[in-house]
Amino acid sequence: MTAALPIAGNRFIIVGGASLVGSATAAELLDAGAAEVVLFDNFSMGSEAAIAHLRDHPRLRLVRGDVRYLPDLLRAMEGCDGALLLAAYMTLNMDRDPWGGLDVNIRGVQHALEAVRVNGLKKVVFASSNAVYGYGPNVKGELVETTPFHSVGAPPAAVLYGATKIIGEQLCRDYRRRFGLDYVVLRYSTVYGERQHARAANALYIVETLERVRKGERPQVHGDGSETKHFVYVGDLARANRMAFEAEASDVAVNASGPRPVTTLELVRLVTRLAGSDLEPEFVGDTPGKVRLTSGGAFRIAHEEALRVIGWRPEVEMEEGLRRLIAWLDGNEAKAG
Repeated sequence: MTAALPIAGNRFIIVGGASLVGSATAAELLDAGAAEVVLFDNFSMGSEAAIAHLRDHPRLRLVRGDVRYLPDLLRAMEGCDGALLLAAYMTLNMDRDPWGGLDVNIRGVQHALEAVRVNGLKKVVFASSNAVYGYGPNVKGELVETTPFHSVGAPPAAVLYGATKIIGEQLCRDYRRRFGLDYVVLRYSTVYGERQHARAANALYIVETLERVRKGERPQVHGDGSETKHFVYVGDLARANRMAFEAEASDVAVNASGPRPVTTLELVRLVTRLAGSDLEPEFVGDTPGKVRLTSGGAFRIAHEEALRVIGWRPEVEMEEGLRRLIAWLDGNEAKAG
């Protein structure tokens, strides 16, 4: 029996669909001929703006519901063939409300998988994170799918977030073991792109730098600028989600990262240049208690296994992706004005 789930003619639900990744993936699936795409969201974190460009699509359906309430998911998944599980608290939200985060990231995944089982869906793609490798000074070098979890020196919210993603992956494995569920785990690196929201840690370095430079203020670099980030463009990630459904692969977890990592200093300089400025950055200390995009030392998140398993590799370089994001931000500001 094949684990491949073609997009054309099949129905998909995106749990946590009113989001950066959700909206991009919905467009990707619709373009590939999906019979219907259901966006399931409670809009506590998702936004109407993120899906505004899709709202009138004849094969898109929006369902308001909460992953913490199993009957919502049971109804929403009726007649669906595949499910992309995106709904989650990220690090900043986990810092503000750890109880809520644990409830959504663990119980919410349990509910989604149970609704998948009851409704007989054929395949799940679970959005995990490079947070499963942990944070702090020991996170360095090549991060591959077998790299262990590190937590020494990391803020509690970051560790909690990473731990919930590890648990989510294992819940998928458990449903595979007990019920034969076909699934692929994609461990996203830091996502950016059009319809980027400013509430997540991944947006802060980009959006804050752009806003400061546009006001004529020097951009800020926290620490010495050597900390590594590994971003992935949202369009590349949407393609990875599609290809994970289409692939024969099942019972696997692979990294979905961008072409190459970037230091925070390189990122700030790049955004400054794309904004048309030559302002020099100023180096500042971190604000005590403020959760930022914390990753640790120099590292690269290897994506070669994704090419082998689902045929995917990233295509959009950071400079091009940032150019698209800045153009989108500028376009939205013009509309608002």
